[in-house]
Amino acid sequence: MRPIANPPNPWHSTHCDYLGEAPPAALEVYEESARSIVVENDSPDVGFRWSVNAYRGCFHACAYCYARPSHQYLGFGAGTDFERKIVVKTNAPELLRAAFAKRSWTGELLAMSGNTDCYQPLEASYELTRRMLMVCVEHRQPVGLITKGALIRRDVNLLAELHRVARATVSLSIPFADDVTARKIEPSASPPSARFAAMRALADAGVPVGINIAPIIPGLNDRDVPELLERAHAAGARRAAIIPVRLPREVLPVFRLRLREGFSPSEVRKIEHGVEEMRGGDGRMNNSRFGERMTGEGARWQATEALFDAHVKRLDMNGAHEWTEPPATFRRPTAQTSLFGED
Repeated sequence: MRPIANPPNPWHSTHCDYLGEAPPAALEVYEESARSIVVENDSPDVGFRWSVNAYRGCFHACAYCYARPSHQYLGFGAGTDFERKIVVKTNAPELLRAAFAKRSWTGELLAMSGNTDCYQPLEASYELTRRMLMVCVEHRQPVGLITKGALIRRDVNLLAELHRVARATVSLSIPFADDVTARKIEPSASPPSARFAAMRALADAGVPVGINIAPIIPGLNDRDVPELLERAHAAGARRAAIIPVRLPREVLPVFRLRLREGFSPSEVRKIEHGVEEMRGGDGRMNNSRFGERMTGEGARWQATEALFDAHVKRLDMNGAHEWTEPPATFRRPTAQTSLFGED
């Protein structure tokens, strides 16, 4: 048997594999005129209610990405399709402005990258995230952003301005301490060293930054927690979080294939056993139950949490700092009159 890059799509009654060698996965970009951009989340597992995503699919190609199954709603696969068939919502900034114009919008915190990364490489060309941030500055709309993309450095001044008039916080997702290991699991994301440099640039500009050590993959990066926290603190981060790896049915084959390509058989067994331990020790590698998906179980996870908590306390992270509930700053711009009072 030969592994395939895309797991079968459960939304299709049939699927086919290539006969012989599959062709290389080339980047395909699909432009979409979306109907809406602001999404309401009611899951107890996430810390925000509203989010926006200008892109579907993600070039970063992280093997563990929990968003992979969402690509199947488009008729694509959760494997290489998710990584190389990217859908761009070209009218995202206009839709965001229209959403802010509705009286029902009250200016609650808006999350960017709730699903796929808002600073993936195509953002350099389309500038949709940048334009949405401009709309947020105009409306004094608080934003919480999470990314792996070092491209965020382009918008440091814009984020600093948004934080000045409302609230802008950034979490850099950095689960690996060294660039080589990261490349095996996150092959097209910015290397950790570049993400730490972006963190320093944001902090120097006055933007509150944090580190999201996610996902924790036992046997692979749980030992990196102290070093990651040290480097983040040195780069100006004052918030930190950890989340265990989530491996839904469509994600698990991609994750396992990437492990086997990058690590020895003994290392693979160690990692898979560690994930099973973290998910209860009964052979499962995932927990899909709401309210439990974002935390682990058992002695191994408890030890990781204790290690994390000890270093967070030592570094004086996760205090009040500037990450409290954002103030009510939202406004709808009104038409300006001339300096002489004329319409």
